[in-house]
Amino acid sequence: MQGLHLTADLHRCACEPRWLTDAALLGERCVQEVGAAGLQAVAQLFHTFPATTRGPSGVTATVLLAESHLCVHTWPEQQAVTLDVYVCNFGGDYRAKAQGLMAALVALFEPGHVERNSLERGEPC
Repeated sequence: MQGLHLTADLHRCACEPRWLTDAALLGERCVQEVGAAGLQAVAQLFHTFPATTRGPSGVTATVLLAESHLCVHTWPEQQAVTLDVYVCNFGGDYRAKAQGLMAALVALFEPGHVERNSLERGEPC
């Protein structure tokens, strides 16, 4: 069950506001980026949260991968995003693909500040 778990907290995102508020659009882009990274999407769920008095609310985009998962959460009122990419390395070494996917998504949101974490999980098979 060895794998790589990447997370990133994005602050002061300068991207177009629609990337933070349109679940269908963001979800479609996530699926495209998954394919571009060489990973395989097998299911997806995209959800827009109800607007509040502070304005439009965020979205969650989740893509189930044959290799594990991608999850994106947005907070447009804070210009913030959290990213989560996990790949199991059962059938091969998917580290570089996970890192490429993460880099593409970070670039999409144009953050002013990024906090990244990387965790090797499990033991090699």
